[in-house]
Amino acid sequence: MRIIGLTGGIASGKSTVASVFREMGAIILDADQIAREVVLPRQPAWVDIVEFFGPRILKPDQSLNREKIGKIVFSNPDCLQELNRITHPRIMQYYKDALRQTSLEKPEAIVILEVPLLYETNMDKLCQQVVVVWVDRETQIKRLMERENLSHADAIKRVDSQMPLDEKARRADFVIDNRGSMVETKEKAAIYYKENLQAV
Repeated sequence: MRIIGLTGGIASGKSTVASVFREMGAIILDADQIAREVVLPRQPAWVDIVEFFGPRILKPDQSLNREKIGKIVFSNPDCLQELNRITHPRIMQYYKDALRQTSLEKPEAIVILEVPLLYETNMDKLCQQVVVVWVDRETQIKRLMERENLSHADAIKRVDSQMPLDEKARRADFVIDNRGSMVETKEKAAIYYKENLQAV
């Protein structure tokens, strides 16, 4: 089993690259999807989050209002730190369990850990290689504003809450430049996969 880390920044294009890897046969473990599962109503992380933020962050069906939480944590670093403290250990445990299961059932698998905070949470230590999807800062901010319908100031807050993409690119084994079209990015992702993963 080979474990490849896939990271970048918010709105940098990780999901586009992950979709190519999935089509080429990789197993994708998506941190955002896992994060949604660990905070489902009545799960331990959900209980801790409601205890910290209060019931104001719940929807009528008792699920978390991610938009409301986002506004709180991206304006308050202490709240973001607490949210991460609650969720990250549970997400990490989910990953470890999934990797253990995959190694038993599919020992030849290529597993992609799609994790926005790969370096920040030291999950790069689990990986044989790390791929960073990179764009310049202004492009990242512009795409985030368009995708999430955010103001320029709010987009900057979210971008600045993460490690700079230039720093992630410096640490990476391979960088996919996503400043061009989606077609170009998919082509770069496919070439990387064929040359570095399928060829091994």
